[in-house]
Amino acid sequence: MRVLIFLMLGSLLLTEGTFAQKTEPITVATYNLRYDNKGDGINAWPNRKENVKALVRFHDFDLFGTQEALRNQLNDVAELNEYAFFGAGRDDGKEAGEHSAIFYKKDRFKILQSGNFWLSETPDKPGKGWDATCCNRISSWVKFNDLKTKKEFYFFSVHFDHQGVEARRQSGKLMVAKIKEIAKNEPVILVGDFNSTPETEQIQTIQTLLSDAHNVTATPPYGPEGTFNSFKFDAPMDKRIDYIFVSKQFNVLKYGVLTDAKEQRYPSDHQPVEVKVVLK
Repeated sequence: MRVLIFLMLGSLLLTEGTFAQKTEPITVATYNLRYDNKGDGINAWPNRKENVKALVRFHDFDLFGTQEALRNQLNDVAELNEYAFFGAGRDDGKEAGEHSAIFYKKDRFKILQSGNFWLSETPDKPGKGWDATCCNRISSWVKFNDLKTKKEFYFFSVHFDHQGVEARRQSGKLMVAKIKEIAKNEPVILVGDFNSTPETEQIQTIQTLLSDAHNVTATPPYGPEGTFNSFKFDAPMDKRIDYIFVSKQFNVLKYGVLTDAKEQRYPSDHQPVEVKVVLK
């Protein structure tokens, strides 16, 4: 009888442990780091990189996408030894130019597949798209295996053009098409700086496939509505242009726009957006 009870308790504990693993939350963020521009003066990257790292460390992100960062900035953030990153420079598909990189905790996630594409009529090679005049724009993506839950999902990071109206509109359509092509019906998280407010066509287009985490969080959104501060501590921050989107396989438990600052200086000219999600 004692042996039978012991076996039953062991089976129950194993079942509970397996269930816990299957519902392990993931803390996800998106963060435009502002490129390393010496002209930013007191807000130049060398003066704020430790604050960025401290923010990431304190909030303990599991996965986060970055935008605008150059390779040296990504290397600086990767001094947080628990993280590795994937991404390519938008100018040559290697290391040149800004990245839309993806950071992940090395002890929790394993990369199964990865890739990049450009926001243009020729997404397989570097180039400007539609009416964009400033810059190439790139999206990086990874297929992850969550080593805690053994579940797999895709993660995309992107930065839409800041000038081209048509480029942003078409980029929304391209993101939907590429996510369908790459991820098919598997779970997806899409993060980025979309340079677009919620009512725009491109944000509405993305929501034909994915849900805006801000709108489906189980608890009310935390923090300001806006996500851009121009390095001004008293900025109104009423324009939401940074987003986290999720597919139907995810439940969003929490959503927040973080306002961490040191001596009334923000670590970047964008606020990081953070969510806690569970893959069902």
